[in-house]
Amino acid sequence: MIAIRKYRKKAMLQQKDIAEKLGIAKSTVSMWETGDRKPNVIMLKKLSELLGCTTDELLECVPKNELVNGQTES
Repeated sequence: MIAIRKYRKKAMLQQKDIAEKLGIAKSTVSMWETGDRKPNVIMLKKLSELLGCTTDELLECVPKNELVNGQTES
């Protein structure tokens, strides 16, 4: 879930800002960013709305037609 940090910084928010808006501890946001914990589905949706991105972007999902090396299938 390293993408959380990327989108948080893009939104110019600090961990404490996200924690306050979501009603959670700042340490929880930190653990999400380091991968020590993962947000549940409800928090993932709230995070995407707060950070102005999609849940797929937060999860760093790759479209089915893309290969691991970044090339698309023919």
